[in-house]
Parts: sequence; structure tokens; C-alpha cells
Amino acid sequence: MQIQDLPYPDPGVPDARSGPRFLWWLFRNQLGGQLKALAWGLLHFASVSALPFCVGLAIQAVVDRSGSRLALAGGLMVLCCAGNAVGDTFLHRAAVTNWITAAARVQQMLARKTALLGSALTRRVAAGEVVAVSTGDVEKIGWFVEAVSRFTAAAFTIVLVCVALVVYQPALGVVVIVGLPVLALAVLPLLPRATRRADVQRDKAGRATELASDTVAGLRVLRGIGGEELFLDRYRGASQEVRHAAVRSARMWSLISAIQVLLPGLLLIAVVWHGVHLAREGRIGVGELVTVYSSVMILTYPLRHFEEIAMAYSFSKPSAKRAARVLALERATDTTGSRAAEIPTGDLYDPATGLLAPAGRFTAVVCGDPDAAGRLAERLGGHPSEKGTSALLGGVPLDELPLKSARTAVLVQDKDPVLLSGTLRELLDVPASGAVGAEDALTAAQCGDVLTALSQGSLGAGDPMDARITERGRSLSGGQRQRLALARSLITDPEALVLDEPTSAVDSHTEARIAEGVRALRAGRTTVVFTSSPLLLDRADRIVFLHDGEVAAVGDHRELLHTEPRYRAVVTRETDEESAARHDGVPAGRGPARSLPDDARDGDRREGRGEGHDGRGDAQDGALSDDVLHRLEEIEETA
Repeated sequence: MQIQDLPYPDPGVPDARSGPRFLWWLFRNQLGGQLKALAWGLLHFASVSALPFCVGLAIQAVVDRSGSRLALAGGLMVLCCAGNAVGDTFLHRAAVTNWITAAARVQQMLARKTALLGSALTRRVAAGEVVAVSTGDVEKIGWFVEAVSRFTAAAFTIVLVCVALVVYQPALGVVVIVGLPVLALAVLPLLPRATRRADVQRDKAGRATELASDTVAGLRVLRGIGGEELFLDRYRGASQEVRHAAVRSARMWSLISAIQVLLPGLLLIAVVWHGVHLAREGRIGVGELVTVYSSVMILTYPLRHFEEIAMAYSFSKPSAKRAARVLALERATDTTGSRAAEIPTGDLYDPATGLLAPAGRFTAVVCGDPDAAGRLAERLGGHPSEKGTSALLGGVPLDELPLKSARTAVLVQDKDPVLLSGTLRELLDVPASGAVGAEDALTAAQCGDVLTALSQGSLGAGDPMDARITERGRSLSGGQRQRLALARSLITDPEALVLDEPTSAVDSHTEARIAEGVRALRAGRTTVVFTSSPLLLDRADRIVFLHDGEVAAVGDHRELLHTEPRYRAVVTRETDEESAARHDGVPAGRGPARSLPDDARDGDRREGRGEGHDGRGDAQDGALSDDVLHRLEEIEETA
């Protein structure tokens, strides 16, 4: 695999049982690249290590006044220099290719796993950890995969040179062959402690990254509640812990580096001291002494790769462990399905709660527990993150369909949809039936003012569809983001559309128009909306009220307000005291605004995440228009 061939057609199925197993799996899947790097590495290190023999041969030829041997030594030096240049160039090329392709493979697998798990991923792994794995950790993993071939070539070279020295000059070769293993193994007792310190540093850095990611994601909320400084102080503390851990880790690696410098120096001193005595006794020539001395000095170069592989493994092991932990996550259901790919039609039914959404109808679901509503919405889409009874579409269990077929049949938009950066045209370029155009979807979602805001904020964008959206739509208010996400969902035109609180961040006027627009655009198609807004509920064909995880009542909005006290309490935010007062004959609707329905509540509910208002499509600080107040009074008097 070359860099120009990326991405991989299939990155493969990783061995995610542990960090070391994952690293070994990566190495095996890049065996061709590793062998190529090993071959160039052997050429490079062998050429470098052969230079001392050429120098020794040349010196001895000068001493012996042999012109032919001097010419031979010069030719061998030219050959070694050429081999060194070629080997070093292509070793670097092959090693960098191994590093990039390994990192790209890991990133591809992480991206596929993220897409497969969807919203279930962040429920099982912190979002900051996923960011840390997909950025810094892949670099450490790639570093180790790339360093293995260089280390192997260096180890082979050292063995060959030691054998050659023993054959060339046994008296000094024995000293070298005894001393080099000591040099290579001297740092082994320090590696466990260095590895532990590196693990601590990586863990603390990962936690700091998670804290930073979560803080940035909720920065507007923190500012809204005055908690910005508190979380900044927490991050400062986490950052200092990372710094202290990094300093402790660097001290240990500095000690290892010092040993790697000191011991080769001592070996050189021993070789020179012993060699001088041998030369004075006439047992070796000057050229032989120079050869052995130069060989020992040159061997410090491949020896440095022992330190590098130790560092690479120590840093990559925790990174590989974290990557393996993410890659080992699986959905609760088999995403391949046991049925053939098909797009069923018919009623949408959840056996666990008894919820039935008739085909072609606009069904609203009221549930007092937002978390239970979110789990039910996810279950209606098939292949949920938690095991349970499968939802049925037209009598076909969605969990038995391939994941792609289930997502095509039923689209679920959760309460916090994400907008990716890019142009509006790219945002709305999603798999769709083609029956609903972008203009119709944007109109139904009341995005007219959003288009205007995008056009004004994008210089040179004559067409609003070419206006750019920043990351996660941070330049837009909560209501604007919510409406764009709704338009994106409407364009797909699935057989069944499930919306979880699609208007929680817009004002009452816009909410009423969205309800009419969605109802008209989805006419004849199955639509399920989880909401407690009277404006949406009043326009639904059918309302299902859930209590304690089961269907408690079915009817229309006005009927349920009359007949179901629990439904009325959820929709109007009625407290127990107000319910008791109502039964005691105290007029309802004369109390404070706490009994008002969702669309009449103030901006805290509409922009509860601390988002700014767009002035038209979002809540207006709790100000209620006359028609909304009149409508609320009618509802309360009727109730």
C-alpha cells in the first residue's frame, strides 16, 4: 500500500483484544511495507558499518605502502557511501510510508466504528477520549509500526558486525561482542518504570483532552450559568498534572539516554586501552586497531534504535490500548441482519411499550421522562445501542434488517442533531428518495431567516446554498441549527420519520408554522414526533401518551386534556398542588406561568443551552403574543 492509494478499500477487522495484540495485527497487515523498509535498512546500516573496515584497510595499505590495496579500499569506500545514501533515502521513504499508512488504517477503522455505533459511541466512551484516540494516539501507534523495521535492521547489523569483528580481530572482537549485549540490555531494568510513567502521562493527557473537549462543547452553557471560570480552573489543574507527569517521564527517558551515551563511551575506552597494549606488543596492526575502534564508534548509531523502539513501544502501548477499547465496541444487534435487504412499509410498532404509529399518519408521542423518550426514539429506528425487543415496521423486525436498510426505512433525528461544517448545499446533500426538494424542506422547516443570516455572514455567496456553515453550526443560534437539521431530515423522505423534540429551541409562532409545514410535507407518510408542545400536539392526527414505559392513553389533544390528568400534567407542567387545587374548585389558569405549556415558557427553555437568539425563529425571552395567550386561556377553560 502506497500513500497515493489511500484510503484503504477495506481496512480490515482489527484484533482489539488488547493493545499489544492490536499492534501486532497492524504489523502483520503491513508486512510487505515492513520487509521493504527492512531491506533498505539493512543496506543503510551495513554500508555505514562497513566504512570502518574500509578505513582500516586504507590505513594499513598506507603503512604497508601498497597502492593496489589503497585503491581497493577507496573503491570499497565509494561503494559504501553510495549504499549509505541510497539505503538511507529509501529507508526513510519506506518508514514514513509505513507510519502514514498505519495511522490512516487506524483512523479509517475509528471512523467506520464511529459511523457504525452512532450516538451509542459517546454513551459508552467519552467524546474527548475518541478525539484523543483519533488524533494523538494514531501518531504514537504509527510511530511504533514505523520504528519496528528500523530496529530490526539495526539489530541484524549489530550481530553481523560483531561476528565480522571476531573473525577480523579475535582479541578485540571478543571485547566488543561481550560489551555490546551489556549496552543493549543495560536499560531494560529502567524500561518498566519508564513505561509506567509514560502510561500515567498518557492517561492524564487523555483526561485533560476529554475535559477540554467537553468544556468547549458546553462553553455557552457554562457562560450562561456562570461556571466558565470553574471549568477553566479544572482544566488548568488537569493541564498542570499533565505537565508534572511529562516532566517525570522525561527524567526517566533522560536517564536512559544518558546510559546509552555513557556505556558506549566506556566500551570505547576499554577497546582503545586493550588495543593499544596489543599494538605495542605487535599482536595487531595500526589499521586493525583503527578498524575496531571505528566499528565500535559506528555501532553506537544502530544502538540508538534500541532506545527508540523502547520509547515507541512505551508510548504506543497505552495508545493502542485505548484504540483497541474503542474498536472493540459493538452494537447490541447484528448490523448485517438476518433478512435480505428490503424497505418494508406499514405501521410502526414498538412491542415493548405498545406504541403504534399508523402508516401515513402524523403521530405525536408524549412521555414525561425525556431519557425514556430518547431510548424509545432510538429503538424505533432499529438496531439500538441497548438490547431489547425490536420495533416492527409493517410487521418486519427492524433489528433483523441490515443496518443500512433499517436506516433507509426509518430515520430518527435526536434532540441534539449535529451540523457538519461546509456549505448549505453540502449539508443537504444526503441520501434521499428525491420526492422532496431542498426548497420545499427548507420552507417547511421555516428556514427563510436562516438563509438570510447565512448569506449575510458569507462573503461572495450569491446563492444561500453556497453559504458556509461553521463547525457544528456554532455561528448559528440553537433554533437556527435545529431548523436546518429538520430540513435535512425532511429531504431524506424516509418511509417513517421519527423526530425527538424538533422544535424545542424555537418560538411559538415559528413552532406553529413548522407544525403545519411538516404535516403538509409529510402527508401520506408515517411521522412520529416526540414532544410536549401543545402547538404540535394540537395538529397531530393521533397522540399516544406514555407513562411508566407503557401506553397509558391514545386520542387527540383536547380529548386527552379532558380525560387524562397525567397527560394534562405533563403538557401544561401542572404540579401536584395545582392538580389538587383544580379538584378543589380553584380556577385553573389564574396561577403563575409555571402551568403554561412548552411553547409559552420563557427563553430558558427555548435556549436552555445558552444559545443566542436569532430574533425571529427562536424564543423571545418569554414574551407571549396575544393569540398564544388567547389559545392558552381557551385550553385551560376547556380543561
